[in-house]
Amino acid sequence: MNKKKIIFSGIQPSGELHIGHYIGAIEQWIKLQNENNCIFSIVDYHAITVNHDPELLKKRSLEICKLYIAMGIDPEKSIIFKQSDISAHTELSWIFNCKGCYMSDLKKMTQFKDKAGDKQELVSVGLFNYPVLMAADILLYDTDIVPVGEDQKQHVELTRDIAKRFNHQFGQTFKVPEVMVKKEGARVMSLSDPYKKMSKSEANKNSYIALLDAPDVARKKIKKAVSDSGSGIYYLPDEKPAISNLLSIYAFLGNREIKRLEKDYKDVGYGDFKNDLADIVIKFLEKFQDKYSQISDSQAEEILEKGKEKAKAIAEKKLEEVKRVIGVK
Repeated sequence: MNKKKIIFSGIQPSGELHIGHYIGAIEQWIKLQNENNCIFSIVDYHAITVNHDPELLKKRSLEICKLYIAMGIDPEKSIIFKQSDISAHTELSWIFNCKGCYMSDLKKMTQFKDKAGDKQELVSVGLFNYPVLMAADILLYDTDIVPVGEDQKQHVELTRDIAKRFNHQFGQTFKVPEVMVKKEGARVMSLSDPYKKMSKSEANKNSYIALLDAPDVARKKIKKAVSDSGSGIYYLPDEKPAISNLLSIYAFLGNREIKRLEKDYKDVGYGDFKNDLADIVIKFLEKFQDKYSQISDSQAEEILEKGKEKAKAIAEKKLEEVKRVIGVK
């Protein structure tokens, strides 16, 4: 009998979770938790690398816990916890700053370049150093597999490098995790720009459909979604990126094959197609929001407290091992 794998992943409590999170990440987590030991974190320390509202951060952290549960993450099968509740994350991050990661590594990170833009000298050190904390998040739990979006793959590769370097210097201490990137539907694109990934940090709220959007709001966003030039409902990502993205969303949330959708909408205009897509999205949102509304804040707080105790036991044991091998214990 194969030993269960340890899975680790997390989401920042900044901005609103949207359908892209469900399609690209959380739906995969739900399947993984049935056959693996899963650890899902609300990575709130990552959320303070940029300007933030403290009260909103607290609210979002609780909200994400409730969203996890409403989407199907089972706290009896998986550990759900808040990153800031486990001090071992930041302690191990500092150790990795000194042993295992180099400035040259961090200067290669494309996410930092994208977020900082031409203001790299003015952003927080935390934004630059973000991947080191992410490495600590992952390696504390002897993680086997890290399911992430394509945009986070580079960070997991750095995590692997840090683990290998540390092990080479101090002996076998960390498991070197594998990255898992969901292929089909892994990148749900923006409704306003099909060349950009759907993002909760996007200023234009019409670019994404939040999981807690009201039905009429979701319908308006889909109607406003950009279309490609010409006509025809075809899945051609290079030639028709906007419609291809909408087809992907329809296929996933409506449990339909793209080939079948292309056949069904062969002679249908963009407007009618978007209207039908809106019906599918709204049906999904209403079902999800009904589950979400049944979870109280106190229930979420209790789940996070239990998750904290479980995660803390694992993380502190690993940190003690690390401290011994580097000679501070």
